[in-house]
Amino acid sequence: MSVGNAAGMNRIHAWAVVAAVAAASTAGLAAGKGDPGKGKPVFQEQCGVCHHADSVAKKMGPGLKGLFTREKMGNGRKPTEANVRARIDGGSTGMPAYKNMLSDGEKDDLIAYLKTL
Repeated sequence: MSVGNAAGMNRIHAWAVVAAVAAASTAGLAAGKGDPGKGKPVFQEQCGVCHHADSVAKKMGPGLKGLFTREKMGNGRKPTEANVRARIDGGSTGMPAYKNMLSDGEKDDLIAYLKTL
């Protein structure tokens, strides 16, 4: 094999590796988004006592209907996945922290469900 062909093959191999890594990363991100069907019972068991799913009216905590369409949450932050997860993990006044009470998968499912409200 000539030097030119070897260099060309190395470039093709490098691009193949880059493409494979990118595909794996994208698949991992998509897989981590959660399942709203699994999140609904998590909500009902853990959150529904204090929060309405079908209303913005306050129960013990704020109603969560339309949460991800709001300008901001009660703490003034935009309702992004990261900010909602931080609120779930850390709790707030009157709300317990769920960081060690729910698995990462349950939190992914819960957030996916909250996005459907």
